[in-house]
Amino acid sequence: MNFQQLRIVRETVRQDFNLTEVANALFTSQPGVSKHIRDLEDELGVEIFVRRGKRLLGLTQPGVELASVVDRMLIDAQNLRRIADQFASRETGHFVVATTHTQARYALPRVIKWFKADYPKVHLALHQGSPREIADMLESGTADIGIATELLDQIPGLVTFPCYTWSHAIVVPHGHPLLERQAPLTLEAIAEYPIITYHEGFTGRTHIDETFAAAGIVPDIVMSAIDADVIKTYVAQDLGIGIVAAMAYDADKDRELALITAEGLFPPNTTRLALRRGNFLRAYTYAFIEKIAPELSEEVVKAAIKQPINGEG
Repeated sequence: MNFQQLRIVRETVRQDFNLTEVANALFTSQPGVSKHIRDLEDELGVEIFVRRGKRLLGLTQPGVELASVVDRMLIDAQNLRRIADQFASRETGHFVVATTHTQARYALPRVIKWFKADYPKVHLALHQGSPREIADMLESGTADIGIATELLDQIPGLVTFPCYTWSHAIVVPHGHPLLERQAPLTLEAIAEYPIITYHEGFTGRTHIDETFAAAGIVPDIVMSAIDADVIKTYVAQDLGIGIVAAMAYDADKDRELALITAEGLFPPNTTRLALRRGNFLRAYTYAFIEKIAPELSEEVVKAAIKQPINGEG
């Protein structure tokens, strides 16, 4: 048994049992992947995967149990390296934060500026992606921390913590009729205009869609984007009104636009910080987390990531 065999088992599950994709992900050949799987099965005396000819269809019952153990073994192997790094070089390292554009652009600059000043020898890499991509980076160990509003709390292998709540707001060009409205803003009034907002799965879009659907309103969403700056650019061109995170509006920079609060119209959104269960975290990672959410002390985070997934031992 060797670590390459274990990596292949884990990657085979991640790649939905497509051995070509497994070989590509691990920079090896498909025949080599198949041989490693067969050698491991021969050594253990059980079949790990259900087969139809040369194709893998899923995990056998022993394979289900084994895959869980393999994942823990690979996490612990990575933890060994991190523990050694922690004590050999406390103030150096490579720290990866995966997040969405909105968080990277509007929520994290202050924290990252502080981190770079306090830990100048730690290389911080900031990766932007979709919530699904962020979850994948965490599960694979590519990222140390993930920050997003959607999806992360639905992944069993991750533990998540609420960081802060935020609300959506409306942005319109100066002189727009909604700015002259005397009555309180309503969903019906918003739906009278073309709407530009976030792409599905980003920055609270689900709450926007659910709110209109619950009211029996079908909004005219003419454009969507993952980037609030793109949304604001097209609103400024008078192509529609924008529904954005309120924190994405800056009165000094967005001088062509006006902000209309929408409190009470759309439910609040909670941005969550996610970590892979069982990970050993460097001291600077705990410091970064506590800077974002002071209530998340090292003791609180350690206790949470040590908790097994429901149903495991």
